[in-house]
Amino acid sequence: MIKKLIFLIFGSIGLSFAMLEIADAKQLTHPVQPGETIYTLSERYGVPEAAIMKVNDLSDSAIEAGETLTIPAAVSAAERELLAKLVSAEAKGEPYAGKVAVATVVLNRVDNENYPDTVRDVIYEVTPSGHYAFSPVLDGAINNEPDDESRRAVTEALAFRGQGQQSLYFYNPKTATSGWVATREQTLVIGDHIFAK
Repeated sequence: MIKKLIFLIFGSIGLSFAMLEIADAKQLTHPVQPGETIYTLSERYGVPEAAIMKVNDLSDSAIEAGETLTIPAAVSAAERELLAKLVSAEAKGEPYAGKVAVATVVLNRVDNENYPDTVRDVIYEVTPSGHYAFSPVLDGAINNEPDDESRRAVTEALAFRGQGQQSLYFYNPKTATSGWVATREQTLVIGDHIFAK
């Protein structure tokens, strides 16, 4: 009985710390030290320089000791694979650039305050109208093995995170069932997909 109680107590403590870590997974703050640059912070945290600059609204890479910067969270290996599955399902038959753009939409949502804070939560988000944000979640295609090109597209999207048109949506006008997305500002067209913000 005592062993079970001890196990339960330590298990609860461990879970509490894990939940705190998850709650802070989106970003952390970093007080800039003398000699640090955006590049060194990028290398230290595994986050692209552009993403650090974007989240801190920096127009150039000049930073000073004493500043406090927000560092966006790096994407885990499991989230990279999940994102590759989504890209493979959503952009099957689309050009490589379209696959990169689909991955970028998800990353832009992670970085946007109006969306969930993790790749996984963005992909599995249920909209206020009760629908999944991405159809492969509903039809099960999210569970299929991604192709290598989709994995490469995710890697490229992560490398250039924070750059680009800031698209938050994409759709195929031939198959889209909601007219709402067509009211968004169009950012680019790649293959059969229109990207918008």
